[in-house]
Formats: sequence, structure tokens, C-alpha cells
Amino acid sequence: MNKITEKQSSVSILQIAKAVMAAFMGIRTKSDLENDAATLKPVHVVIGGIIGGLVFVICVLLLVQLVVRN
Repeated sequence: MNKITEKQSSVSILQIAKAVMAAFMGIRTKSDLENDAATLKPVHVVIGGIIGGLVFVICVLLLVQLVVRN
């Protein structure tokens, strides 16, 4: 139990981004999923998903603008 508590306090932004991007693409190993479930809080994943979704939409809009202009 102590290891889980230590892991929860050391969650990095990179770990959250990696989990969210893997979820967007639909690829995830069982060990990574279990590790994320033990370390990430749901609020981390929700906020990461919202930010990831916004970044995706902005990138698509910029790409469309770039194609339409030329």
C-alpha cells in the first residue's frame, strides 16, 4: 500500500499525456493500464483528455486553414 501512495504523489505530466494519447489511439498494454490505474487519479485523466482534445481540434483547424489558403 505504501508503494501506491508514493507513486500517486509522483505523477508527472508526461505520464498523464502518455496515458491520454494512448487512450486516444486505442492502444494500451495491460501492464501500462494497471500502472496508470494505480497511480493516476481520475481528475488527472479528465483534465488531460480535455486538453488533449482541444489540442487535437486546434491542430485540425490549423491544418484545414493551411490547406485552404494554398
